[in-house]
Amino acid sequence: MSPIELPAVVPLRSNPNEDGLGAERLADGEVDVRRTGTSRARLWFVLGGVAGLALIAVAYVMLRDRAGHTTQPKIRSLAVLPLSNLSGDSTQEYLADEMTEELCGRLARIHDLRVISRTSVMRFKDTKLSVPEIARTLGVDALVEGSVIRQGSRIRVHAQLIRAATDEHLWADEYDGELGDVLALESEVAQSIARRVEVKITGEERARLIAAHHVSPEVYESYLKAENEFSKSSSPAELEQSVAYFEETIGKDANFAPAYVGLANVYERLGSVRGGAPPKETHPKMMSAARKAIELDPDLAEPHVLLAEVYQKQWQWSDAEAEFKRALELNSNDAGAHVGYAKWLLCQGRTDEALEWVQRARELDPLGGAGITPVGGVAITNGFILFYARRYDEAIRELRNDDPDHWYLGLALIANGQPDEAIPVLEKALGPDRNPMVMGVLVRAYAHAGRRSEALHLVDELKRRQQKSYVTAAPFVNAYLGLGDNEQALAWLERAYEEQSNMLQLIKVHPYLDPLRSDPRFVDLVHRVGLDQPR
Repeated sequence: MSPIELPAVVPLRSNPNEDGLGAERLADGEVDVRRTGTSRARLWFVLGGVAGLALIAVAYVMLRDRAGHTTQPKIRSLAVLPLSNLSGDSTQEYLADEMTEELCGRLARIHDLRVISRTSVMRFKDTKLSVPEIARTLGVDALVEGSVIRQGSRIRVHAQLIRAATDEHLWADEYDGELGDVLALESEVAQSIARRVEVKITGEERARLIAAHHVSPEVYESYLKAENEFSKSSSPAELEQSVAYFEETIGKDANFAPAYVGLANVYERLGSVRGGAPPKETHPKMMSAARKAIELDPDLAEPHVLLAEVYQKQWQWSDAEAEFKRALELNSNDAGAHVGYAKWLLCQGRTDEALEWVQRARELDPLGGAGITPVGGVAITNGFILFYARRYDEAIRELRNDDPDHWYLGLALIANGQPDEAIPVLEKALGPDRNPMVMGVLVRAYAHAGRRSEALHLVDELKRRQQKSYVTAAPFVNAYLGLGDNEQALAWLERAYEEQSNMLQLIKVHPYLDPLRSDPRFVDLVHRVGLDQPR
């Protein structure tokens, strides 16, 4: 900004015949009133000019400072990069990862700050990319970097806030504490960051940043072990073992809310179409754990999402919507809540709105898998919804562009009239455990490709599996629809209703069910599931 030109100040000429008042005295001691008025006017003119110049100078300084300040825009979005484990012990890696997740979670409770989901930031663990490069990928204004050192029961956390565009270090600090005070320590770090980014924080949000619950080192170690094992679980047996780990933690501290959230997550996965346990058994346990978590910590958003998931699977649509909205009130940055609500909208047939909510989730979790949906990452969820919206070409592009969930890609390829291309995709997705849900879709692919004998062989395999262990009705519905046997498909749909199969959430929009829609039995089933009325 060019300097402001200030007008020159012209000094008053001194008159030896004037006193300090600027009035000339006459020989007889009287004052010349005419000369006095002129001098006073001159004085006021000069004082007014000085005051004006002062105002101009102040305005110049303010404008200059404001111009300098606007070159550094406020921080409206940030990402917490994976904290480094500097303990010299690789077994403490899960501690650093858990603290990363907790920092993300605490900062995400600030509505005026967009915080990237942990699942996206974990892609940058041990990255060689620069701060500006990471920030551009995630679309954020600032990054938090840091490290964790554990020595016995002591923990030291170092954190720093970096402006993304300039790589400028805005703040750095260290925090020491005992392992039992780890929640309070995480809260301190989160509060310090919140103060530095200068976003508006309500009193309620400030209270949510503060953790008061003390947890013993033994309990926290047990919880970390449970979380670590759950993150690696894929088979029903591994999930059952995760249940045992979380229950062990709860046995050590029945007031530790995160352990109940973890337990509810395990039951959610066990009761999914690919989890291997009857939903009627897992749903009550999932609800009980989620409600206990909310009772212990009403400010947690995740258990509300879990409750919404159960209500939705039990076709309690209004209750599910209320829980999703409560979760979003508590944490507007919860990508999982956005995805869950998108799925709720999809079940109602409101596909355009569902896609809008998935896009919001993508802004919060651009690289990862958001939340507790049965379809994994945000891009896969988007492809999943596009499939149900019958936009098959778009769905296929989306599902191929992400880490491919071959099952859903196979669904879309079959629906798009490409069963021959779907077959190798689905055969790969079967995996060593020969997942029953994938088998049901593969029956459809074989049948549509003219390989009926192979399709029937798979149906026989499904029946044998069901005699030995639990197999949900959903793969049989897919199989018989693929074979064109609508009567058998309707019979298995009735069984799916009896077992509260997750498949029936999507009965209103599933393209594969279109051949049944005019059948009165199917119409009645849609009514019983509660999806015959608009919401």
